[in-house]
Amino acid sequence: MKKLKGCLYSTSESNTKLPDLGPNLIMSEILPRLPAKCVGRAKKVCKEWLSCISSKEFVMMHCRHMCKGSRQKILSIGQESCFISSTGVDLVDEKTMITLPFHVRPSDVWILSSLNGLLCVCLRNTFEMLIWNPLIRSCINISDSKSYGFFKIYSDAVGLYIDSSNDYRVLHIKHGRFTVDVMAYSRRTSHWKRIPFLQKRHYHTNGYVWSGGDFL
Repeated sequence: MKKLKGCLYSTSESNTKLPDLGPNLIMSEILPRLPAKCVGRAKKVCKEWLSCISSKEFVMMHCRHMCKGSRQKILSIGQESCFISSTGVDLVDEKTMITLPFHVRPSDVWILSSLNGLLCVCLRNTFEMLIWNPLIRSCINISDSKSYGFFKIYSDAVGLYIDSSNDYRVLHIKHGRFTVDVMAYSRRTSHWKRIPFLQKRHYHTNGYVWSGGDFL
């Protein structure tokens, strides 16, 4: 398994010969445990691997293994307090209280989206959007004077994603009266940019209501 990982991680040619583990063992026990980037590289090995990795069954296996790590954390937000706890049966009672980096009650924080430990949240009193990392207590206000980065409940939707240059971005769909305005915020440049998205007119009607679940 270490040799296989080394092969997938490495970008240079190597003469290392892999042991004959058999295709079933590799597909069911090794590949689902690798990080996402290594799985992406593994798609280029052969058509058989590409077909297996692209299947729904493999995606489910990979998700289950990624969620088993001890580094996974749970954020609990109550009326007056906020806690971080580790996953796992033995660690469920170990909680750490954290102080919010913004001056509002915990109950006035809406979580709009999450990705790799980053949260996109909205403050109930101002509707400002922020990128927040609870583990390192880091927070960035992404709203600006041009009215970008303000969340409107029941009509807007927000999602976090990583683009092809490994830049974390916030996708904000603003659904107005017969209009859909879509903005993308770059964490690298700290700027908003309007992007073309869902240009068909029937998406602009009130018959479509977006939610965070759309980005799953």
